[in-house]
Amino acid sequence: MPRKRPDPKLDSLKKFGTANPRPNKVTDELFTLHEFFDPRDLIQVKYEMLRRVRADGWPISRAAAAYGFSRPSFYQAQAEFEHAGLAGFMPERRGPREAHKLSGEVMTFIESMRGQNAEVKTMELVSRVKDKFGIDIHRRSIERALSRSKKKL
Repeated sequence: MPRKRPDPKLDSLKKFGTANPRPNKVTDELFTLHEFFDPRDLIQVKYEMLRRVRADGWPISRAAAAYGFSRPSFYQAQAEFEHAGLAGFMPERRGPREAHKLSGEVMTFIESMRGQNAEVKTMELVSRVKDKFGIDIHRRSIERALSRSKKKL
C-alpha cells in the first residue's frame, strides 16, 4: 500500500483550523487552472468568493455555488470580513473562555480552606465544593485556578 507523502501546507491549515472541509466543491476556474489558488485554504477561498462579487460583479448565488457555499454562508463570510478583515475568517477558540464554575465565591471558599490547612488535598477540595455549592469541578480546574491566583500575588 503506497504511503501518502506529507503535505506541510495542509498540516498547517488543519492545525490552525483553516482547512476547507469541502475543497472538491470549489469549481471556480481560478482554483482549477492556477496553482497559486488552493481550494484547501478556507481563508483564500472565502476571500476570493467575496472578491468575485465585489470586484468582478458576480451574483451572490453564482459566487456561493462556485466556491462551495450557501448564500447564508456567503453573507456570514461577508459580515466577518467587513468586521475584521481577513482575521475575521480565522476560527474562534472553542469552549469556555474562563473558569466559569470557579466564581469569586467558590475561589474564596477554596482559598480559605487552603488557608486553614495548606496540606489539604485537591480531591478534598473537590468534595467540599460539591457539598457546599452543589457543583462538580475537576481537580485540574482547581489546581490551575490556584496556580493563577499565586501568580497574581
